[in-house]
Amino acid sequence: MSYEARRFMRLMVFFDLPTLTREDKRAYTLFRRFLIQDGYDMLQWSVYGRITNGAADLETHLKRLTENLPEDGSVRCLQISEKQYAQMRLLVGLQKPQEKKVNAKQLLLL
Repeated sequence: MSYEARRFMRLMVFFDLPTLTREDKRAYTLFRRFLIQDGYDMLQWSVYGRITNGAADLETHLKRLTENLPEDGSVRCLQISEKQYAQMRLLVGLQKPQEKKVNAKQLLLL
């Protein structure tokens, strides 16, 4: 399948979790670890994103995300195309090293 025939998508996760008690901090840590282990990259504090290979793959990761949600707090997700993601503008600051290294054209899918 050629690059043009693929429909890469991005799944963005935004969250605001309480960290007042020991249990809250543990839930925050477990959720953050899940995101990292599932291939999400931190874009900003409490903003994570990952690339997926089409809508079916996106649904798989959305299901995994739903299964690992903490009990309290606010977690939102946004599904966007790779083309929309590439049009994002960085207004202040610098790109993170991971953002510079990986984009849809550089992926190797087996």
